[in-house]
Amino acid sequence: MSKAIVLIVIAILGCVAVFRSSAQGYPARAVRIVVPYPPGGTADLLGRLVGQRLTEALGQSFVVDNRGGAGGNIGTDAAAKSPPDGYTVVLSSPLIALGPSLYTKLDYDPIKDLAPISLVAVIQNIMLVHPSVPAKTLKEFIQLARARPGKLNFGSGGSGTTTHLASELLKGLAGIDMVHVPYKGTGVALISLISGQIDMLVMAVPAAAAQVQAGKVRALAVLSAQRERALPNVPTAKEAGVDNFEVPIWYGILAPAGTPRDIINRLNLELTKAVTAPDVRERLTTAGVEPMTNTPEQFANFIKSETVRYAKVIKDAGIKPE
Repeated sequence: MSKAIVLIVIAILGCVAVFRSSAQGYPARAVRIVVPYPPGGTADLLGRLVGQRLTEALGQSFVVDNRGGAGGNIGTDAAAKSPPDGYTVVLSSPLIALGPSLYTKLDYDPIKDLAPISLVAVIQNIMLVHPSVPAKTLKEFIQLARARPGKLNFGSGGSGTTTHLASELLKGLAGIDMVHVPYKGTGVALISLISGQIDMLVMAVPAAAAQVQAGKVRALAVLSAQRERALPNVPTAKEAGVDNFEVPIWYGILAPAGTPRDIINRLNLELTKAVTAPDVRERLTTAGVEPMTNTPEQFANFIKSETVRYAKVIKDAGIKPE
C-alpha cells in the first residue's frame, strides 16, 4: 500500500472517529426548538412539554424559540437554514406538506432541507353543523348539499388551512358544491357557526367538544380512524359512510438536512420516551391531543404522502398559490 493511500485511510478513519465522538457526546450545549407559531397555542404547549423532557433526559437545555409569522414559514425557514449539527430542531405541522402547493415560492424545500425525526402528536378534526341544518348524519348532509348545490356554506380558519382543505376534500369525495367563508382563525369561525351565520365547520376536537356537549352545534363525524374519547358517541367519517375522509392536525420534530444520523436516531429515541411517558400521555390526552411517534423513515414517507394528498385537494379545489 502506497504512502498516499495510507495517509488517506488514516484521514478517513480520523474523521469517522471525530464524528462518532461528537455524536456520542451530544448534546454538549443547549438545543433550540423552533416553534414557528406564537406562544400559547398547541404547538407551543407541545414544544415546551417535549423540551422539558428532553432537558431532563439529556442533561442540556432544550429551549423553545417562538418564531411566528407567514403561517409558520418564517420559523421553519430559519430552522431549515440553521447549521445541521443537532443544535436546532423545529416543531412543524401539516404546513410542510401544504406549503409546496400553497405558495409560489418558498425560501426552503420542506423535503430537501429538513430531516424528519419523529411525529410527536396528532389532534383530530370534527365536522360540525348549526342545529338548524336539517341533517342529523353525514350522509344526510351530503344528500342535502346535493339537493342544494351552492346554497350551503362552510367556514374555516383561513384559506389553505386544514380546516379549509378538509371541507374541500369532502366536496370532492361526495361530489357536492358549497361556498367557502374564510375567517381569521377557527375560534372566530366557531362563533359564526353558533350564531347561524355559516352552516358547517371543520375544526379541532378539543376546541369544539364543549360546544357539542352544550348542544350549540351538532357533530356529524370525527375525521379520524377511531372515535374520540371526548365525544365517544360521534361516529368516524368512515362509520358515517364516507371513506378516506381523515384529516388530522399533526405535529412532528425535524432537523436541518445533513444533521448526523446518529443524532437523528438519538433524538428519535428520546422523543419516543418523552411522548410515551405515562404522565405526559395523560396530560396530552386530557387536552385532546393524541401522542404519536414513528421512525425517521416512517415520518419522511408520511410527509411525502400528505404532500401528494393535499396537492390534489388544492388543485381540485382551484386554490391559487400565494
